[in-house]
Amino acid sequence: MATSREYVTHTGVYKGVPISCTSTGIGAPSTSIAMEELARCGARVFIRVGTAGTFLDSIRVGDMVIFDAAMRLDGASRLYAPIEYPAVASHDVVEAAIQAATGLGLAHHVGITRSADTFYAGHAQPGSSFNGYWQSWWRDHFDDLARLNVAAAEMEASVIFVLARVWGLRAGGMAVVLDNVRRVSGTSGQFEPEKQLEHGPEHIERLARLGCETVRHLAMHDEEAARAPAGPAGRGSPGVDKA
Repeated sequence: MATSREYVTHTGVYKGVPISCTSTGIGAPSTSIAMEELARCGARVFIRVGTAGTFLDSIRVGDMVIFDAAMRLDGASRLYAPIEYPAVASHDVVEAAIQAATGLGLAHHVGITRSADTFYAGHAQPGSSFNGYWQSWWRDHFDDLARLNVAAAEMEASVIFVLARVWGLRAGGMAVVLDNVRRVSGTSGQFEPEKQLEHGPEHIERLARLGCETVRHLAMHDEEAARAPAGPAGRGSPGVDKA
């Protein structure tokens, strides 16, 4: 449908439901630009579909994590809303993702993701950043996130959730887990993603199927809601989830 720099968009139909997929580049800044322009084109539901690491030993490589909220460790979302403003997914999008994952028989977890602007920084030992660069506060950072029960590590969900909320739109997110970020570097501290991340086509295929099925379940929910009798329970404000 369209290509510009890192932004590539394809539009099609999945089981009768129209769907568009856009590559946003890496991180919150490029994602916010994509959302600004997609919203102007008529997009009203944004679902982040991608890969992630995990901080939790209970989550395995290949499992899906469905995001219900995000820690805002990115910079872009702070330019739209103060840090006290929560980054939360839309309830109906989360529910649609859970229904889709259950129907597909996929191992999945629902929880918080940490969205940050860096990929190589933050590891517990020197070796992840170039030339042995390291900060002492990184030593416990990942362990602290595990203690907070943060399920995933990625770079985009926070700004998606914030922008959708402030604009009165809907958003959600999901990712397939490729590594445990607390364990991937082993005792050496060396972080080599091309060697250490378990990234196979089967992971991406399952993830793509989950994203498509989530959109289908959400469309079914919307159709049922549209047929329901109008009443106080059916009314809501932009950006406010309806019961």
